[in-house]
Parts: sequence; C-alpha cells; structure tokens
Amino acid sequence: MGETGETLLSLSGVHTHIGQYHILHGVDLEVPRGQLTMLLGRNGAGKTTTMRTIMGLWQARQGAVRFAGEDIARLATPDIARRGIAYVPENMGIFGTLTVEENMVLAARRSGLNAERLDWIYSLFPAMRKFWRWPAGQLSGGQKQMLAISRAIIEPAELLLVDEPTKGLAPTIIDALAEAIMALKQTGVTILMVEQNFALARRVGDTVAVMDDGKIIHTGTMAELGADTALQGRLLGLDIGGGTA
Repeated sequence: MGETGETLLSLSGVHTHIGQYHILHGVDLEVPRGQLTMLLGRNGAGKTTTMRTIMGLWQARQGAVRFAGEDIARLATPDIARRGIAYVPENMGIFGTLTVEENMVLAARRSGLNAERLDWIYSLFPAMRKFWRWPAGQLSGGQKQMLAISRAIIEPAELLLVDEPTKGLAPTIIDALAEAIMALKQTGVTILMVEQNFALARRVGDTVAVMDDGKIIHTGTMAELGADTALQGRLLGLDIGGGTA
C-alpha cells in the first residue's frame, strides 16, 4: 500500500462525448492509493461514462487520465488493463452459458488459474467454490456479481473499478458483498466504486466524489458526507433521516 494521500489515479479536465452528446464536462477526480473512493450522483450524472472513460472504452476528447503517473487517456482498453486496472461493469460482463470455472479461466488468460489466489477468492466469496461447475447463467444475482468481481481480481490489479455492484440485490446479499469488499480493501487494492445504495457507500467508502451534470461538484471523506444529512440532501437529493447502515 502506498503512502497516505498518494494519488494512484487522477482525471484532469476530462471531456467525453458519446456521439453528438457531450457527457463529461471537465471532470477533475483523484483516487488515493489503497483507499475505496465512492463515486456518487443522481442517475445520468456521468458516473458510468467516467468509469468507461478511465478504461478507454470511450475516449476522452480533452483532458488527462493519469494512472501511477502515466497519462493513459489515449491508450486502448487492453493496454490499460495490462497496466493493472480491472473493471466490473454494471452488466457484470460474465458469460452465462459457461461454467463459473470457464469464466474464471478466461479471466486468467495471462497467468492462468493460480491455486493460492483461487483460495483467497474462495475466502472472499465461498459461493465460487460451491458453484464452480455450474453454468454462470444459473447463479442468483448476488452470485453473478460475486463471479464478476472474482473475474476482475483473479489476476492482480492495482485499481479495481466497480459500477453499481448491489443493483437489484437483496439486503442480505448486499451485506455479504459489503463484507467481501471491505476484506478486499484490506489487501491494499485501490477501489473506485459507483453505487446508488448510500448506506453501503457510507459503510465501505473512505473518500467520496459526487457528480452532477458531467462534473465533480463535491469531494471529501465518506464519513463527513455520511454524517451531514443537509449536505446529502443538497448533493444527492437524499432524505434518509440520519439512519445508519
């Protein structure tokens, strides 16, 4: 893990267009090494576009995306992944007709399945061992999400991008996923996560950036935002009565 406050990923003045639509309007974002940064905002604020821009799936028309000091904004997605960035998209990106094992083999194409790393993943997500031979399409929503994250981390990554991991999941599954995410964070991996579930964000996040209309409008600690209901309402339109996760 790097020094406290060291920036692993930064976006500076990033503008992204999708077709004729100008989605990101000068995004400035810093992701500290070894921490979990929450990227929050209303639907349509530009969060997924930010994640896809970092991965090179959509290319920034203007601005810099720096990872470990290198501007990666003009690199192809496979080259970005090879530098140590893994991505779990909102649609999970798993192959439903393949088994869990086959999904994992495909994800570990560079180094192959490593028994020690698999055991570590099983410790995070015991369902992966239990359903190893099952077609991924037969898994529950929560199990599919666990498989998607397992695929992203089967090869060592410095930075993990996760887009709305709890969408559509039951509260008990969300709780298990939160425990796994916190355990993953303890290994030193840096995480940037988009999430609509504010209780989960408050529980697992260290730092937070809030987006609106394609720009970052607030940055700070997750603890500060979690404790300030007036600020939550102003930034996110939340009215959660100060409840705890």
